[in-house]
Amino acid sequence: MRIAIGSDHAGFNLKQDVMKLLQELGHQVHDVGTYSTEPSDYPDFAAAVGQMVTNGEADLGILICGTGIGMSIAANKIKGVRAAACHDVFTARMAREHNDANVLCLGAWVIGRGVAMEVVKAFLEASFSGAERHQRRLAKIKALEE
Repeated sequence: MRIAIGSDHAGFNLKQDVMKLLQELGHQVHDVGTYSTEPSDYPDFAAAVGQMVTNGEADLGILICGTGIGMSIAANKIKGVRAAACHDVFTARMAREHNDANVLCLGAWVIGRGVAMEVVKAFLEASFSGAERHQRRLAKIKALEE
């Protein structure tokens, strides 16, 4: 799978760990930055990952900031992005199965490294269920973008 990943300075260290996991799992990883712990602005990286996902350069995206909330808000401004801030395995799985989320947002200040790795795996292993009720709801979300 092709995965775009980005973080701000608060998420940089966790991003490094997540990238290592993704590579070990055999995924292609495209790191859009940031490349250090120097202060940076999360909307820049949310936009870069969101654009890669929506234009087909990446199958999924992962964004990491301090809480995951800012990245989620910013990424969801990109038409076609369905970003979910998840801090446990259950919500990561449900984000994919029920909401067809295409970007996972993590909070480095909120989630421990071990749990983060399990959340990433759950997000990547799950897929959209395709149930009619979920498709109907996603159509309504898409209509909000118009």
